[in-house]
Amino acid sequence: MLTFAAIAGLVIILAVLQDAFETVVLPRRITRHFRLTAWFYRNTWRPWLKLARRIHSPNRREAFLSYFGPLSLILLLVFWAAGLIFGFALLQYGAGEHVKLGDEPVTFGILVYHSGETFFTLGYGDIVPSNGPARALAVLEAGMGFAFLGVVIGYLPVVYQAFSVRELEISMLDSRAGSPPSASELLSRLGCCPDQFVLDQVFRDWEHWSADLLANHLSYPVLSFFRSQHSNQSWLGALTVMLDVTALVMAGIDGIRTDQAQLTFAMARHAAVDLAQVVNARYDSYTHNRLSQEELDGLRKALAASGLNLHSDAAAEQKLAKLRSMYEPYIQAIARNLLITLPSWVPAEKKRDNWQGGPWDKIIQAKGLGELGGRPRVRDEHF
Repeated sequence: MLTFAAIAGLVIILAVLQDAFETVVLPRRITRHFRLTAWFYRNTWRPWLKLARRIHSPNRREAFLSYFGPLSLILLLVFWAAGLIFGFALLQYGAGEHVKLGDEPVTFGILVYHSGETFFTLGYGDIVPSNGPARALAVLEAGMGFAFLGVVIGYLPVVYQAFSVRELEISMLDSRAGSPPSASELLSRLGCCPDQFVLDQVFRDWEHWSADLLANHLSYPVLSFFRSQHSNQSWLGALTVMLDVTALVMAGIDGIRTDQAQLTFAMARHAAVDLAQVVNARYDSYTHNRLSQEELDGLRKALAASGLNLHSDAAAEQKLAKLRSMYEPYIQAIARNLLITLPSWVPAEKKRDNWQGGPWDKIIQAKGLGELGGRPRVRDEHF
């Protein structure tokens, strides 16, 4: 029994250390079928998702979902710490009677307490190791506690830095493609520029963004659960818009070259396919058709109103359908798993961009600028 406890404790410790190393240090996706981190997220995200589906207000639902990413990161660290503490307690238990606690009997619960105070280096001194192996285990666990603290200090800033880099381009997309963004809006605003350098530069920036997205989300999969600052924005929505736009350019638009669009499409599609595996999204070729023939006709009219002629011959439509089939099943699978609303090709109604809104806009509109003397009166508050 004692030998089995010692072996079980060693296995738990090694499993936690391997999982922490693969999650925090190793910069690549692990293809092994079972991982502790994957098991943890699978069994925490599903109930969270069920609760989110019961919230009918989109803004409140998005706010509720936004808590999961940061909270799960903290809970994962707690999960690892608890595993190490329990594993060392099993090792101490398997080693036999080698700790002293006054006249009280040393039970397994006492050993878990001893393991916890050693891991967090509290050093109360109420339980004392009485031989060499017990002292070695105590020193090893205390050192591991320090290392764990270092992981926490180093891991969290890196994750939030990657999140900030991801959100930078998403925020910039607001003025270029609307809120929420759409392919027709981006092309209408930038596709009719006299110099295509502007549109190509946008494509080039998003090619780099897609590469960063892929690298960061493979290294830190928890970023997939981090939501954007606005409820009508998301990393998946931005990726989808860029795939839609480049697919339209590659299908054929008069006066717009396809060179940079092809490079951006390739990188964005690569990100979509690999990230579908990160969030365990299943490929489904019979997904919802995001662009019906009626919607395609509406898209052509919207682009034509901005001076853009989307090719309408059979070859162009076939090419667009083929390009869409290369990424839409993946992004729709990701959207289902993460409960993210995908952007439409053409916005259903004209809405103000996020940058056009403000906390006092409703007050201004209700009272009128003239009534307020040309500017809103706000209460002077000190924070």
